[in-house]
Amino acid sequence: MEPASEEAGAKPPGSPPFSAEEAALEVSWVQGFSRKNFGFIDNQTVCYPCGNYILFLDIETKKTTALQCPAGQVGAFAASGSGQVLAFSDRKLNPIIYVYTFPGLSKLAELKGNAQLDYTLLEFSFTGPYLASYSSIPEFVLSVWNWQENILLCSESQPGVAVTSLSFNPMNWQQLCCVNESSVTIWRIERNNDEYHLKQNPVKLPDGQGSVSPHEDLFFPVSRNEDPYHGPDLPVSAIAGLVGDEAETFKPRNYSKPSVHPTAHCWTATSEIYLGCKEGYVLAIDVETRSVSVLQQKPLPEYMRKISDVVSYVRREVQKNKGGKPKDLQKPVLFAMAFCNEGLYAAGSEGILFFYHIKDLQYEMKICADILQPISSLMFSPDYTILLLVTGQGTVYTYKPAHCGEAVKLLDARSSFFLAADFLSPGNKYCVSVTIAGEVQVWFLEDGTCISKLNLDIEATAMACCPSSNSVAVGTKKGQIYFLDVTKVEAPRIVHRIFLSKFPVVSLHYDQSGQFLIARATEGHIFILDARPSKLFEVLGYVVLADEVLGLSLVSDFKNDLVEVVVLLNIAEVQRARLEIFCLSSALTTDNDKYVNEQGMLNTSAIKKEQYDLDYPLSSAVRLKDNIVYGYCTCAPFICKYHLSEKNMLEDPSVFLSGKKTPSSQFGSGFLCLSPNSRWLASAAKDGVLFIYHTFAMDLLAQKHCHSYQGGGIRSMVFSLDGKFILVNGENDGALVCLKWKKINEIEVKEAAFHWQSLFAILNKSTSSENAVLKSMAEWQFDPASTLESLPEEKFEEAPLKSSNVEVTEEDGNITSSCSASTNEMTWIGQKMKKVIREETQRFANQKSELQMGIKKLRKTIQKMMHENEQVPDIEKLEQQEFNLDIEEQERAQAAAEQEVARVRKEIEMENLANRYLRDVIKHECWDAMCVKGRAIKCFHMACEVTNYPLKERSEEELATLEKVLQLKKIETADLKVQKRNFEIESETVLSKEEGEKAEEIMADDSASFCLTGSLSSQYGGNTSILYHQWDLHTREQKVNQIVLLKIKAEKYLTQQEREKAEMMVKLEMERRLAATDNERLRALNDMMGGVLEVRKEDILKMDIPPPPFISKPEHVWNDEEKKIFREHEKKVKELNEEKEKYRRALENELKKLETSIQETTQKFDETVCKLSERKVKLEMVIYQEELKIVNLLYALLLDEELDTRGAGLHNFLMKKEKEKVKTARTIQITKNKIEAYIDTCENAIAEEKNLECGFTKEFADVPANLLDELFQLYKHRPKTPTTEFLRDTTNPYGDCSSSDEDYKNTLTLLMKAMDELDSPEHMPNGLDPSIWEHFCLARRNKMESEELVKWKALTLAEMQAFLQRRIDDNERIKSEIEDIFQELTWLQEGKTKLQLNLTVQFLLKQGQVELESTEIPDYTDAILIKKNVIEELNCSIMAQGEKKIASMVECKEFSKGILQLEWEHKKMRMQIEDLKQKARDIVTLPISKDRQLFLTVLNYDSRVTHRISVMEQTLSIMDKLHKKNVKNCRKRIKELEKCISLKEQANYELCLELKEMLVCISERRHIFEGADTQRVSEKIAKQRYREILKQKHLRGLVKEQEEFEILQAQVERLRLRTFPLL
Repeated sequence: MEPASEEAGAKPPGSPPFSAEEAALEVSWVQGFSRKNFGFIDNQTVCYPCGNYILFLDIETKKTTALQCPAGQVGAFAASGSGQVLAFSDRKLNPIIYVYTFPGLSKLAELKGNAQLDYTLLEFSFTGPYLASYSSIPEFVLSVWNWQENILLCSESQPGVAVTSLSFNPMNWQQLCCVNESSVTIWRIERNNDEYHLKQNPVKLPDGQGSVSPHEDLFFPVSRNEDPYHGPDLPVSAIAGLVGDEAETFKPRNYSKPSVHPTAHCWTATSEIYLGCKEGYVLAIDVETRSVSVLQQKPLPEYMRKISDVVSYVRREVQKNKGGKPKDLQKPVLFAMAFCNEGLYAAGSEGILFFYHIKDLQYEMKICADILQPISSLMFSPDYTILLLVTGQGTVYTYKPAHCGEAVKLLDARSSFFLAADFLSPGNKYCVSVTIAGEVQVWFLEDGTCISKLNLDIEATAMACCPSSNSVAVGTKKGQIYFLDVTKVEAPRIVHRIFLSKFPVVSLHYDQSGQFLIARATEGHIFILDARPSKLFEVLGYVVLADEVLGLSLVSDFKNDLVEVVVLLNIAEVQRARLEIFCLSSALTTDNDKYVNEQGMLNTSAIKKEQYDLDYPLSSAVRLKDNIVYGYCTCAPFICKYHLSEKNMLEDPSVFLSGKKTPSSQFGSGFLCLSPNSRWLASAAKDGVLFIYHTFAMDLLAQKHCHSYQGGGIRSMVFSLDGKFILVNGENDGALVCLKWKKINEIEVKEAAFHWQSLFAILNKSTSSENAVLKSMAEWQFDPASTLESLPEEKFEEAPLKSSNVEVTEEDGNITSSCSASTNEMTWIGQKMKKVIREETQRFANQKSELQMGIKKLRKTIQKMMHENEQVPDIEKLEQQEFNLDIEEQERAQAAAEQEVARVRKEIEMENLANRYLRDVIKHECWDAMCVKGRAIKCFHMACEVTNYPLKERSEEELATLEKVLQLKKIETADLKVQKRNFEIESETVLSKEEGEKAEEIMADDSASFCLTGSLSSQYGGNTSILYHQWDLHTREQKVNQIVLLKIKAEKYLTQQEREKAEMMVKLEMERRLAATDNERLRALNDMMGGVLEVRKEDILKMDIPPPPFISKPEHVWNDEEKKIFREHEKKVKELNEEKEKYRRALENELKKLETSIQETTQKFDETVCKLSERKVKLEMVIYQEELKIVNLLYALLLDEELDTRGAGLHNFLMKKEKEKVKTARTIQITKNKIEAYIDTCENAIAEEKNLECGFTKEFADVPANLLDELFQLYKHRPKTPTTEFLRDTTNPYGDCSSSDEDYKNTLTLLMKAMDELDSPEHMPNGLDPSIWEHFCLARRNKMESEELVKWKALTLAEMQAFLQRRIDDNERIKSEIEDIFQELTWLQEGKTKLQLNLTVQFLLKQGQVELESTEIPDYTDAILIKKNVIEELNCSIMAQGEKKIASMVECKEFSKGILQLEWEHKKMRMQIEDLKQKARDIVTLPISKDRQLFLTVLNYDSRVTHRISVMEQTLSIMDKLHKKNVKNCRKRIKELEKCISLKEQANYELCLELKEMLVCISERRHIFEGADTQRVSEKIAKQRYREILKQKHLRGLVKEQEEFEILQAQVERLRLRTFPLL
């Protein structure tokens, strides 16, 4: 591999300043892949970014070269194969774009723009020194650079637009295509000599169905339909109320269909664009017209269609068998495109390379290659012989279209990031890396060549290489460790696997002797394994630490044959770190039973465990052999140094203070790594800078910015055993960097080499033997039926159990197994636990059987007790849980149940709280806030209900608004009356008093007419006198006031009888309440007679007749007196029972009467409620009528507001266009001045060129004539037009592209090179002096330079004139748009005027008077309004004729009615006879009541009646006096009101006088204004328009009068024929 090129540049934030140490390390090689774009830098080399580097890969030799970014991670990247240059940006603040050349890798330019955060895209032009860049948040700026001159030509912002791809038109560098996820934009670079401008041209894409809809301008709609009711058609922006820039771009969702989503694009040789979409369409875009066409697949012949169907079916079946999703090859989704002479190559997620032969918007498609991976990008080499296929998974293929073969794999980087890397023993030739996806790679250490790969198909978490053998250990997330045999680096293989535990393996560490492998897992588990293949990587034991493990390091003591393990722990309680150190001796491998217990855990005493608390929290720590510990502090950027004591600190741990703190300029969390000879200490952190210190003095030895903070910093690093190389792996940048020493002290090199040689001498013998064993091991294969693989000493024992989970059943206590996994998937810890359980089961078999017998007896006893408990009374019963012998389990279950109950209770409480809050909100809004509560009346016998109208109390603001509107209305009414009175005074014809009263009555009738007011509100208590007339609502204020007045609460209207009845009811209610308060009579009655004035019959009937006292004696001992008494008793009892029976029947009859009365009362109540319901329906009809008025007014206000919004939007747009017009006009003027100046320059150049030709003969006048003619012919001779090499290439589809104006110098240089051949002495005429020939050649070169300069200036002038013409066209277009805006404003003003004059009036029409065939509103455009008098006179004549006819009909009817009346009287007399007979019978059977008894018994019955009448007369006299008194008070009140009215009239008269004076002032001012000579032109136009309006009005009046006359004439004729039919 070639050495990497490094370029000095700016340092990233946080890195130290440059020093001599920076040059001590250099990059040896870099490997990786970062999923970013590829690019050809020449015909045989591709380049791509990776981390902080740009990698260059030679296609033929597969060699890689690296170029480091001067300031951290590489951002955007672009390469130009034709120009052999590349550009990339860094990712620091205010990023810079660097331009380098290839293969020299020298920096050509640094482009500094205004981007603040990052560049997302870079792209070179096909010709010329132009570079386009696009920045991300927050600018989103497209910029075009001239990188040769380091000039920013132009830039334009697109706020919020994230562009995904960017490309120049190869045929015209002044066209750019920008594509994002939902749109395509064509940018044109316009040039005006030394000025450049970017013009945006968006492309309208088809919708998701592939249909292209015409462009619809929503801001200027085409149609202008005017609906007399709904008003004019306005754009949606005006309806939405938008003003400004939003109004111009607003587009509702229902107006726009989702367009296709672009995925890839490429330019054609005809300057068209082919665009691939996510929906599967291929589009062709014409750049000039920006029209889009959908390419259709050409129909296949029948036999080809059948073959295609068969192939597609086979592919779908194969994909289904592989578990993949079937792919549609007829409509693939293209993610990449590349154009060539033959056609279009495209590929996508299907992993298939397609070739499209396109002709006339139809294409034929064929499959070229299938790589079975989604293809993300395609690109041709500069000579168009190689097509590069890049996948999203990190695999790169090459395809040669000329050979039509298969795609050849060029690079297989597997886009998963590198996890770790390590040196393969002996550490000076190979290294091994592993990715997160489990791919293991073996690299040649010298140049970074990939020797072999092995995919484990796992998620790897750790990796380490064994020093004592060529084995590699890889840890997984599932807790497994794979052991690889790498004795043959060309073919690594898996030889063994150990399943330690269910915990993921975090890290793997070998000691320097290669004896132990330490595996760190989560949850504080640390496993110790025998690292030798000869021991089959036996697990020796494990340690469990209580705290969180942050790091682990090993120290090998070869003298004492010990390995110290240093574990860094995090103490959660305090902000400190803790070290736990334990030792591993070689005896652990030979006599393992002494060091571990039965579960495999190492004994604390055997491993000599020590504990040290440190004063700072650390993220990493390493230990030297002299008890010195270095720790990377997390709370501050420094490295702490600790000296540990030798005594054990387990009993009384104290806190060790750091002895020395070395400041560090790194930021973020980091870690430390110690070199094998313990001389160098490496520090790495999230900033990506690697620092190397001397371990003794902590002097900075070297530093290297090999990764960046944007890429996550450094994940891992490792020193080689000889100290010559360092492997550094990035966190998320996908780069693996190999560093080597460029400048280092010879002593350091010698010490590292001596340590490596010493270690190699120690390990040499064991390495050879272990490698031999490793080679002999069979390749590991997963076999579910195999026996224990991690316990080799048990392979000949009995077959293991089928489960790792052991349970004791409740029935008999036997040990049973629940089969959950095979033995092969059992962890090492699980196997140990199973072995312990099996041994304990065998050892304690007798005790177990005894316990089982005891448990059975105990179970029987408890069951017996539970049975007895069921038989006892409930009060003596015990709870079921009290028979549970496991008290702890019972308490735990109770606690869990209580916790669950508390949780459920809390959830219920929270839910209830939410419901209560919702109830309170609803109650407050719907009940408490109502001043009139909602109530309802229901019927007794039918489903009818009448509700009232709940009302909220009006706020002070509403009341103030209402009062303001009422006062304003009163003022307006008074003003109208005054104006009317003045008009009547000034008019010549004054009506008499009677005629005036009649006119006022007619006006009152008209004002009260329901037809004109539009509602029946006046019949239901509505006060319509304060409302505006429907014909007067022209202004916005009047409409708003009308809405406020329509919402006034109406008082209930009562007739005179209803008011009197209400007053009477109130008076009776007051008397009843007064009587109820005086309860002395009731108290006296209760005290004296028990609340009863007389003994009622029902009370007597309730009494029982007591039996005689001798009833208990036998009947035969009764005497005669007693027998008589008994007979009387029986008689009384019988009479009492008869009376009770009669009373019961009477009560039943009375109950039936009461029920009938109640039934009648409830039915009457229901009838009243029904009438009330009907009245409410009518009332709601009136309410709806008023609401309809309000809705119409609101709609009119809304339409007026929309018109105002539209006007504001048009004015804003007009201002923008006027500014744009001013800017364009200024540009036109400046351009004209520039063109005039440049024309002078061109004319001067032409004159100079002509002077050179004319001065030729003068300059060579001394040359003979024959030679002069020959020289003149040679002077005119020109070489062939030079062309560049890539333009001569026939395979290049863009070979005829137009070069840029900046290629003038290159063209002139090529021309001068072509002149070298013509200037050779071979072409010199014979006999010509060589000095004259040299002078002639120089003059000819000057002439050619002058000609080329004239051509170049002519091209520049033509481009300037084209720029001027485009600006003139833009100016004309802006003028046209401004005229359209003025027309729109005029139309808008006319529409607003019509809307104010053309009012929406609501009429009430009787039911059946108007019938509509449909629900559409009739067209009243030809309707007219006529006076009511005409209709009334016509109706009167019709009614008179009708009355005559009715009189004759009544006369006939009366005669027939007399006959019927006589018959009825006859029947009536017969019925009276029957009634008299019935009365006679009733008199005979008439019962005598109390009143009749009084009439018959009282002697002076008339005097009694007279007395009662006198009492009633006295009452009437009192009421009459009271009435007279009330009448007197009312008359007094009326007089006061009349006085008040007279005062008000006097005040109104004074106001009228003031109003007259004001009118006089106004008329004087009007005369003054009219007398002034201002606005003559406008008044003249206004008068002319007014005459035209009067003329049109006069003509319309004549037409109406003519029509009315014809109508009246026809009516007169019809009446004449009806009245006199014989005439």
